[in-house]
Amino acid sequence: MYKITKKIFVLLVLILGIGISVVVIQLLRFQSEAISLSSADRIFVINPGSNIKMIAQQLSLDKIIDDPWLFILLAKLKGVEARVRAGEYRLQPNQSASDLLDVFTKGSSIQYSLSIIEGWTFRQMIHALQENPVITSLLKGKSDAEIMTALGYQEQHPEGLFFPDTYRFPKGTTDIQFLQRAYQLMQSHLQREWGGRAPGLPISTSYEALILASIIEKETGVAHERPLIAAVFIQRLKRGMRLQTDPTIIYGLGENFDGNIRSRDLKKNTPYNTYLHKGLTPTPIALPGLEAIKAALHPADSGALYFVAKGDGTHYFSKTLEQHNKAVVKYQLKGRKNRRKISSES
Repeated sequence: MYKITKKIFVLLVLILGIGISVVVIQLLRFQSEAISLSSADRIFVINPGSNIKMIAQQLSLDKIIDDPWLFILLAKLKGVEARVRAGEYRLQPNQSASDLLDVFTKGSSIQYSLSIIEGWTFRQMIHALQENPVITSLLKGKSDAEIMTALGYQEQHPEGLFFPDTYRFPKGTTDIQFLQRAYQLMQSHLQREWGGRAPGLPISTSYEALILASIIEKETGVAHERPLIAAVFIQRLKRGMRLQTDPTIIYGLGENFDGNIRSRDLKKNTPYNTYLHKGLTPTPIALPGLEAIKAALHPADSGALYFVAKGDGTHYFSKTLEQHNKAVVKYQLKGRKNRRKISSES
């Protein structure tokens, strides 16, 4: 009885050893042989929430690999079964199953891009996100307050809090993920610049710096003028003068703005009317870029209190009201159709 049992045990061990050897040989072959592609350039999509079993089965159904279980086993042996990333992947004929796992876990997916433009409003940014065909919209139809709650930033006014930049991302990225990234990037830039701000500024918080930067952003698109524009506003804040800047009027009018600022608009009592109210607006009026933030915190050394559009995208800066009035006559009252700029002391 003992001899029979021992023989059976040896036989079982032998069979097990042969089985393991066969699996090892198959696995070695599987991990190194080229995948099967019907075309030279194949796109494979891993959807958010997919696990290694679901991915292996899809690869098998698409006839890219022969054995899904060997793919799962290979992933477990490599210790990467929980590290695959969602996205679109461009597969090549010379890739192996092992190569696929490297690509899927390193996140080397096809990247798309979307540019958020300096000076856009929050709503313009939201519209661009919702119109992008590869971004998954989870916020469509939600109010500003509901959007900020979904992002985890309750009770914050959204304007100005998202950094304008060109972002790269994989297909399937949600608008929530995109906005959280833009929010964190703005905070990173803002806090760094606030920490290195010039002394003696008439603003007490980084949020006030963001408000000022947004006004500077909307006042000029000429890079070298931003510190000069900032200097005018800084001097006016220090002297208790009204900022009297048109972009704040436009923002306060909202959808009622028809492209022209009229005398009655300057008298409309909105919280953003800097012709009526002293100091900064209650919130930013746009998404300021990094250069506008830097300008707000490092204004030019200038005694100018006024500026007027010259008609070529730049401005003429004046230190006195008399100089300013002459500039208005020269640049605006001789047939030039420019927007009204700061025009009088408060």
